[in-house]
Amino acid sequence: MFTREEALRRVETAASATVLFGPRSADSAVRREAQRTFRGLAAVLHPDRTGADARAGAASAELTRLYDDWTRGAGAAALRTPAGNAYRIGALHATGSVANAYLAEGGGGPCVVKVVRNPATNALLHAELDALRALGEFTSRHRWLTPYYPRVVDASGPVGRDERAFTVLEPLVDGFVTLADVRRAFPAGLDGRDWAWMHRRLLRAVAGAHRAGLVHGAIVAENVLVHPEQHGIVLVGWSFAVEPGQRLLATSGAAEFRAAYPPEVRAGAPVTAATDVHMTHALMLGLLGPGETGQRAFARGCTQDDPRTRPDAADLLDEYDELLDELYGDRVFRPFVLPDQKNGERRGTRQVGRRHVRGGADLPGGQGDRGLRLHQRDEGGAVHRLEG
Repeated sequence: MFTREEALRRVETAASATVLFGPRSADSAVRREAQRTFRGLAAVLHPDRTGADARAGAASAELTRLYDDWTRGAGAAALRTPAGNAYRIGALHATGSVANAYLAEGGGGPCVVKVVRNPATNALLHAELDALRALGEFTSRHRWLTPYYPRVVDASGPVGRDERAFTVLEPLVDGFVTLADVRRAFPAGLDGRDWAWMHRRLLRAVAGAHRAGLVHGAIVAENVLVHPEQHGIVLVGWSFAVEPGQRLLATSGAAEFRAAYPPEVRAGAPVTAATDVHMTHALMLGLLGPGETGQRAFARGCTQDDPRTRPDAADLLDEYDELLDELYGDRVFRPFVLPDQKNGERRGTRQVGRRHVRGGADLPGGQGDRGLRLHQRDEGGAVHRLEG
């Protein structure tokens, strides 16, 4: 086990992946030793462990980059699925609670591959796969909802005890950032007119998921993708999703999750659609500027402690539109540009063909899952104006 200072020194002074992990090799014993080093350092540096420690967070990201570089240089084989497709892993794209997302090629084009960091959390990626397939079936009948969810291309299928599950996703259109990126770009909070189009679309995504029989259970800023130019929203990060009346499969110890969880999640009770309503509007309170009193009052009404007193997401679609009419009058298109995009830069995006995904999976060994608390699975009106 490394101390914090030792872990920081080793990562911060590593001029290359081979300095930190040794010469690249395809030998299994060498690769296992490199993985042990990675996991030991990650256990000390990951944000789920260190919280708001910015130095440790930067070192954690650099550690993942170095290990990714080492494993790819050591001749990592392409991932293969039961369908016979092979996917060659490229650069690390994003790190989530359960897995890392990699840019990849295979199956006829570019894609994103999510791989769990720890085989112990395979069930969570399988749960996400089930949820995304359910959403795919639902949106095949309600096509106007399709843009709000990731689309599954392929998957690992059942894996052995020590093997890691993976999912292949259609990449999302270049230009997306997360709501966490937006929050960092506007530390004083968003103008309510900018938040309005984001929230209307997020409400549709949440209401559609509830109509499909799912509770997301992890609606935080990192799990909401925003396309500033096209005014697009995609709800990602479905690894904790369950059916209403079940307990979440896992909860995250990350600070953002702890702050967002409603009382029923903190108590370990079953969740319902009202859980997502609370998290969606806790997110709203965290993004809006303090002067947006009308919208903030609306959000507070949706974050009451008793789930039975929270409105239904589908009903909120009309109620929110009525509020916007009262506050701002007739709708007009309002361009939304992040500060660095005004200078011709794109924040947090990578070109991968037609689509792209942020927020979730890991080919190298176990980093982000240390803050997870796994739970035993508990067996236990029309959506309005979704097309508008």
